[in-house]
Amino acid sequence: MTATGPAAPAHHAPVDVVTLGESMVTFVPSVPGRLADVPSFDRGIGGAESNVACVLAAAGHTVRWVSRVGADGFGDHLVDAIGAYGVDTFAVRRDPARPTGIYFRTAGDRATDAHEVAYYRAGSAASAMTSQNMDLAAIRSGRVLHLSGITPALSPGCLDLTADLTARIPTGRPLVSFDVNHRPGLWPRPDDARVLLDLARGADLVFVGEDEAEDAWGITGGPDAIRAALPEPATLVVKRGADGAVAFDEHGVRHTEPAPRVDVVAAVGAGDAFAAGYLSGALRGLPVPARLRHGHLMAAAALTTPGDLAAPPSRAHADRLADLDDASWGTLHLGPGWTAGDARADEEVPTP
Repeated sequence: MTATGPAAPAHHAPVDVVTLGESMVTFVPSVPGRLADVPSFDRGIGGAESNVACVLAAAGHTVRWVSRVGADGFGDHLVDAIGAYGVDTFAVRRDPARPTGIYFRTAGDRATDAHEVAYYRAGSAASAMTSQNMDLAAIRSGRVLHLSGITPALSPGCLDLTADLTARIPTGRPLVSFDVNHRPGLWPRPDDARVLLDLARGADLVFVGEDEAEDAWGITGGPDAIRAALPEPATLVVKRGADGAVAFDEHGVRHTEPAPRVDVVAAVGAGDAFAAGYLSGALRGLPVPARLRHGHLMAAAALTTPGDLAAPPSRAHADRLADLDDASWGTLHLGPGWTAGDARADEEVPTP
């Protein structure tokens, strides 16, 4: 194994989805409190694209995660942990000169002022990804290639790689899915995030939060205004948090699906889970409204657990909920443990 790639032949077996991006080892306090005060941490994994890969694999799809990690114990842990979900990690490259990224965060909701996060990813192995040192054939070996706006922020080489993968070429590219995933801390100058708009324009399917579009690009006016600014992708999905999601499909049809009521434990990983749920529905050929509902259900699984990753509901369980009539869907209330229960029990809604 070398810094520029594996000695073994490239593994190009076709899969449903390939995701590309940095994953990091996550340390979450074992008890609530400030990072300065907590005595110990539980180790996990975190990374937008690997989160999507793990959820899709747990939902029964074939998935490959492509990245770079250090030739260190943390890199071993990431490859083993992500592979344990059933994700193909053959194309993950090891870098003996750069470390695996790690980060620490508090256990609470990221939306509160009390939340703390400390990233140690500068100079990481993943930040060294380029079009020259990554296996482009493996990256393009899925029916869908899923990317996010985090990768291009890691380095100029990562930006060039993402631009190459979102470039519209006559043949040889899979359906490109792009989650804007705007992180203000990664784009310190306001104008820098405009590059995400250009990258999104090259994708076939785009996920973006209504709040992200305003923060990153200054777009106000809701989903229709975002679609006006992003007419190029065949499908645009605008996430509106607790207010649901809107999808504009390739035929110009606007679809709206409300989100179920959820008892939130931690708002971590919900956007990644939503993307995985939508992609799962798309891979199965479900209609757009059902894809949105599956996105909401996967997001609800993440919201009702404390970690970055949550066990998704079984396919039968999710299908049964997604098939509810509009009135029943509108009263759906999901709390901790709902993914392990019977779907019919979830339809019982407590009095507000």
